Amino acid sequence: MVFVPYGRSYFSSSSAALTSEAGSSARDTPNTDTLDFAARRTDASVLDRELPVLEPYFVQRPDQCGQTGSSVQATWLGHATVLVEMEGLVLLTDPMFSQRASPMAFMGPKRFRDPPCTIEQIPRLDAVVISHTHYDHLDADSVAALNARFGSSLRWFVPLGLAEWMQKAGCENVTELDWWVGSRIPGHENVTFFCTPAQHWCKRTPVDDNKALWGSWTIVGPHCRFFFAGDTGYCSAFKEIGKRFGPFDLAAIPIGAYLPRGIMKSQHVDPEEAVQIHIDIQAKTSLAIHWGTFALAYEHYLDPPARLHEAMMNHGLTPDLFFTLHHGESRKINHKDTHSSG
Repeated sequence: MVFVPYGRSYFSSSSAALTSEAGSSARDTPNTDTLDFAARRTDASVLDRELPVLEPYFVQRPDQCGQTGSSVQATWLGHATVLVEMEGLVLLTDPMFSQRASPMAFMGPKRFRDPPCTIEQIPRLDAVVISHTHYDHLDADSVAALNARFGSSLRWFVPLGLAEWMQKAGCENVTELDWWVGSRIPGHENVTFFCTPAQHWCKRTPVDDNKALWGSWTIVGPHCRFFFAGDTGYCSAFKEIGKRFGPFDLAAIPIGAYLPRGIMKSQHVDPEEAVQIHIDIQAKTSLAIHWGTFALAYEHYLDPPARLHEAMMNHGLTPDLFFTLHHGESRKINHKDTHSSG
């Protein structure tokens, strides 16, 4: 695994690889801890009680989708997939509806919680943001199904170097952005989508290491601001994002796949670091993502929310300001409420 530390990115056409001014590429050396990844098994006897899968509200009430006024609403669809409603738009982050996060249907990480809905049950969708190319965040079958469902009406926002892949996958309207660059959807000029930094890496084949950029996403409207962290290690970029764009009404921040730290620290935050991101970007509220769906690392699947609660308490913060949802559950964040507290 190769990752590039956070820094001002640039794309080298001669090497077709992304590098960074912050330092040279670093390679984590695998150790025997990697053999223990499969040791953390889900307990079927408690899954339905602790991680129930609920039918999203919009399956029975499709006419209400996107009708949030000046509020922002998020529905967690599992892992890093969130349906966000704000400023009259319906957005989707890192759509992943397949059973395996893998290029092969018969092997690779398998879901232990099913998607709470199908793509066909999503009543409307205006835009999708993609954080990076890993299979648990960029799923070819989900992309194909979204194209079949919404066609040319759907706008895709992707980091630098990914537009060609998306177009070959059938996406008609693709906007490719470098860090700190923004763009808008025609007809919705009051909402800007900014690709913002994260610390991670990209790879889908043996020969495409870091040939596309990775990133977080900042979505700014006249009433609401939403931040999607994607997949990331902790870095100084989040304080800069907070200075430029904060405060945010809602953020979606990963809390899982963090053990062993010797391998994961550079690429995945743990719950304590997730809380620091929440603070750095000046989030009023945050939704925990990237947990409870795939067994991607060594921690027990119920540990991330417990550690998140503890970390919030240690910072003197009300735990429900950085919350978890059941699969398919929604929460609306009222603009007036989040900004009344300063």
